[in-house]
Amino acid sequence: MPDGSASAHHYRPKLVTVLSEGYGLGSFRKDMLAALTVAIVALPLSMAIAVASGVSPERGLYAAVIGGFLVSALGGSRYQIGGPAGAFIVLVSATVARFGLEGLLLTVFISGFMLTLIGLLRLGALIRYIPHAVTVGFTCGIAVTIFASQLRDLGGLKLPAAEPGPLLPKLAALGQALPSLNPAALAVGVGSAALIFLLRRLAPNWPGMLIAVVLASVAAWLLHLPVETIGSRFGQLPDGLPGPRLPSISYATVLEVLPAALSFTLLGAVESLLSAKVADGMTGRKHRYNMEVVAQGIANVASAIFGGISVTGTIARTATNIRAGACSPISGMAHALFVLVFIVLGARLASFVPLSALAGVLVVVCWNMAEKEEFSRLLHDWRPACVLIATFGLTLIEDLTIGIIAGCVLAAAFAIYDRAMGQQRADS
Repeated sequence: MPDGSASAHHYRPKLVTVLSEGYGLGSFRKDMLAALTVAIVALPLSMAIAVASGVSPERGLYAAVIGGFLVSALGGSRYQIGGPAGAFIVLVSATVARFGLEGLLLTVFISGFMLTLIGLLRLGALIRYIPHAVTVGFTCGIAVTIFASQLRDLGGLKLPAAEPGPLLPKLAALGQALPSLNPAALAVGVGSAALIFLLRRLAPNWPGMLIAVVLASVAAWLLHLPVETIGSRFGQLPDGLPGPRLPSISYATVLEVLPAALSFTLLGAVESLLSAKVADGMTGRKHRYNMEVVAQGIANVASAIFGGISVTGTIARTATNIRAGACSPISGMAHALFVLVFIVLGARLASFVPLSALAGVLVVVCWNMAEKEEFSRLLHDWRPACVLIATFGLTLIEDLTIGIIAGCVLAAAFAIYDRAMGQQRADS
């Protein structure tokens, strides 16, 4: 069976290829089982990522439904699962804090068009050549930043003012708020994270995140624990999708959000193609990189129109999809429909979910996101170490875009120097 290398540059969704090759009932059954498995993972994650991003939980669910369906239906990977991703938490929260929800939706909308343009201009292949040390550096930087952003809800801390965005002021504000620590919230959050880690070791096929969130919700309700929940902060979630609506657009607001949209575009392209590359490694197939970027762009435009946050390919959910036996993009499309069923039937139950439990879920996500072994290995060679540390440090201190640009420039400078020295030795 061909692995798809010959058509990797084509503009043809993998769904069309799968259906043209023949799609039987056996494959459909496998896809439905995989879809249900991924949806169970996506439910708590989508809500947790939305809350951590500074928006209400349904915004993450909308992105999982609309974006997740379109990424699979139009994408260049057989197995890619799209939806809200932890890597975007820092960007989304900063955008909401500065421009509000309407500004965020406009940012996602514009970044979707940018991603589509990148794919149509056949630039998807270039993004795949971002140095490995840069990828590891910004991924670890994002993981640390997300972890810091969860400390408030994890411990039920009360801050007198809005939580600062930058890392160092954030840690200082959280340190001053330590006297307000809520032992019940801390126990729920730490207990949820510990249970997920334990289930991953003892029963790796069980949906540890969903089990932890459900048990935490039941315990908080039965024991009347004094913890903040989704219901107490956001009210009851809507029991369906909203109608489509374009974000508020004006020349002035477009100029204001354009730098943020560029950051969304860069991260979305990198994360999506990285996730598709991981899927290739697990299955021995090849994704269509330009088609994948186009699909990610269309998915973000649609997500914004339906009130959802940013969408990208998600490594953990994509890997879960593959391990669960998925055969085609139909599993990703069906996973989005399963999430929609939850919104319709179970929105009221979400009100009982403790926010500290969702923070515990994201602590696990941060631990898994940080490429600890690769970070340590890259430190043994001084040139990759310089690129790694520059990207990691600037991602923490400044922002993601500056970290990536600085890392790429430094890596390019090393490469140019090596080539010049090689040419000099050859001439001599």
